[in-house]
Amino acid sequence: MTLLSLHHLSKKYDSTPAVNDVSLEINRGEFFGLLGPSGCGKTTTLRMIAGLEKPDTGSINFDGREITRLAPEARGFGMVFQNYALFPHLDVFENVAFGLRARQKPKREINERVSLALNLVQLPGYEKRGVAELSGGQQQRVAIARAIAIEPALLLFDEPLSNLDVTLREETRGELRELVKRLGLTAVYVTHDQEEAFALCDRIAVMFAGQIHQLGSPRELYELPTRLSVAQFLGRNNLIRAMRLSAMKNESGEFKTLDGGHLIRIPVKTGELPPLNQPCTLAIRPEHLVIAKAGVQRENVFPAEVRELQFAGATTTVRLGANGLQLEALLLGRASLIVGEQCTVALPFDRVKLLHE
Repeated sequence: MTLLSLHHLSKKYDSTPAVNDVSLEINRGEFFGLLGPSGCGKTTTLRMIAGLEKPDTGSINFDGREITRLAPEARGFGMVFQNYALFPHLDVFENVAFGLRARQKPKREINERVSLALNLVQLPGYEKRGVAELSGGQQQRVAIARAIAIEPALLLFDEPLSNLDVTLREETRGELRELVKRLGLTAVYVTHDQEEAFALCDRIAVMFAGQIHQLGSPRELYELPTRLSVAQFLGRNNLIRAMRLSAMKNESGEFKTLDGGHLIRIPVKTGELPPLNQPCTLAIRPEHLVIAKAGVQRENVFPAEVRELQFAGATTTVRLGANGLQLEALLLGRASLIVGEQCTVALPFDRVKLLHE
């Protein structure tokens, strides 16, 4: 069931568009991500949801009512900022209690809710600690406790883990998702980190230049990128420039690579086909390439040479040259290959994707 809807939101700073005609729906109980590089408009979108910025055009609906011009404090949302925004002159208790005091809750209720919130973020007994006495991870937990203490209708996160070291960030994000799900909250999470978004979010909107380029589950975005920008941003991809040679037959299309002149056949739909003899881009993940020392009877198979091997413990990256076409394969463990060795490489038919520019 839809809880939050954005309808054609746009926002400019001077003459520069920060968000350009963004529409999406977020379901009740969903952990939703806004993912993209710096300057793509994701934080501006979050701030418009929070009421900290007003859109130039478009509307925001929450739980069946329009809130586009509603003041931030009237929305009942909790927000966790990148720098945590804790008050250094207040102890942990007063930081967590701040929103409750602003809502003029009775003292007994404030005590109960602060205690519960600190327990939920695993900081019981920290009430009298000063903010300066806490580690970065503990400060981040206090910021989350403050956000959930008001029992928010929606939780908003603006890159809250970016200031933590790698180990603590990985540990904290697991705890954060478990906490949000256990409390039955709805969350919108802004990040530039693909791994973080994949670990936390049920669905993700990938943004570039103020627009949503693709929306889907982490698996859909990773395995089925539809645009070149998304394929380049999300993980490693072999991006192959090619031309379409034939009309579609049996739900497949034939392409010739610009480098190497190899023929590749892939599954496509009629509406997705590029014009004949026009350059386009195909994509395949390194882990989907198949390498064999001897010839194998598969589609999309051609000879190649091992150019480089990079052993990384659990995996080995193999860089291949195929008559001018450069490819990268990712194999589990240690590859039984040597640099300079001749081999064949196969691009499985159902793993090659046609991208829109």
